[in-house]
Amino acid sequence: MSSEPAAVFTPPSRVRGTLALVAGRDESAAVYRRFGSRISADGYAVGVFGTADAASGWLAAQDDAPRVLVGSDTGASAVLTALTHGDVADAAIVAGVVVDAERTPTDAERTACPVHLGVLAEQHGAHSEGDVVASLPAPADLAAIAVPVLAVHGGADPVSPFAQATEALSSIPDLEVIETVGGLHDALNDASHRSVAASIVLWLERLRAGDVHEPVIRRAVPAREQGAAA
Repeated sequence: MSSEPAAVFTPPSRVRGTLALVAGRDESAAVYRRFGSRISADGYAVGVFGTADAASGWLAAQDDAPRVLVGSDTGASAVLTALTHGDVADAAIVAGVVVDAERTPTDAERTACPVHLGVLAEQHGAHSEGDVVASLPAPADLAAIAVPVLAVHGGADPVSPFAQATEALSSIPDLEVIETVGGLHDALNDASHRSVAASIVLWLERLRAGDVHEPVIRRAVPAREQGAAA
């Protein structure tokens, strides 16, 4: 089993951090070409892997921090399991967390994005190490995760309903959740993929600044609105 990434997306200039992404079921590296290209354009290197072991090993060897594990679908379960085993990353991003690993999604349940539907249709049947069924760690194990975790989940996910998924993740001590409004299972590649990528970059910038809870930018209230509120 290779520890080399199936694909690497490199920033055009200075590297601001490193992401190692673990694919989910029936996913090749091609599924994350759009995501990797967009995140790398903002300065973060992205490697795509079939297993969490390979992703963790590669991430540990990278010089550019923060080092972030990313997982989608069963890849998210694998990432969270890796985090329960020790200090393998500075943070993690999980998308489309699976609450029932036996529930296999159709393409129509995964995304409403026509471009992503085309990518899925092209790569079906391609070998993917991410096809191993992985379950979420137990709540007590999730409670031991010591790094910040960003969860991105579709508000209308028919595979892992939003309420069930967020409840399953609620034991993680440092958890931030983003809901894609009306979104389906492939939260990184659904119709809202641009907004999701932008939100991830904002979170990464906060993480890189040293405190993921401290905003880098915020909405200022114009004076006319302050006067109206008074």
